[in-house]
Amino acid sequence: MINMSSELFDLEQLKFPIGEFKKPDLISKDDLENWITAIENFPSKVKMLTENLSVNQLNWIYRANGWKIKQVVHHCADSHINSFVRFKLALTEEMPIIKPYEEQKWAELNDGLADDLSASIQIITGVHARWVLLLKSFGEQELKREFIHPANNKISTLEETIGVYAWHCNHHLAHIEQALFYKGQF
Repeated sequence: MINMSSELFDLEQLKFPIGEFKKPDLISKDDLENWITAIENFPSKVKMLTENLSVNQLNWIYRANGWKIKQVVHHCADSHINSFVRFKLALTEEMPIIKPYEEQKWAELNDGLADDLSASIQIITGVHARWVLLLKSFGEQELKREFIHPANNKISTLEETIGVYAWHCNHHLAHIEQALFYKGQF
């Protein structure tokens, strides 16, 4: 949970309430265990935060020009499906070039604007169960597997990407908490 006071955050805090991801110089076993735990716990946390929300509350935003709570949840389903596939590609192909997607445009599609979160919660639950099973099986060789993101030609290891997605889970949980704290009044 993020710590919020009654004072409005500055714009950077509203966009990145837990800060931006910072990769440690040396990724430790503890880092990996903590990151995998965050990924494992995400489905239950997002469900707990959203299961009793009204349609009105699902339409609250976490910052001006930000997504609605429902879009955040649907985005996580989309994003985490894509990440799971990227992990599998990196494990089965030599330095694959992954396929990016237009997340902002996806968030504006009909399914990204749906008031019913149940399908996205099911996707998140299923994808995370399989993803964590896979992550917990990794040895050093799998952690060092790489893929290329064509948007910036960046080479990423799976080890680093585990951290990015643990951060991604916590980042969007914080967005939901923020929208609830401020009652979407931006």
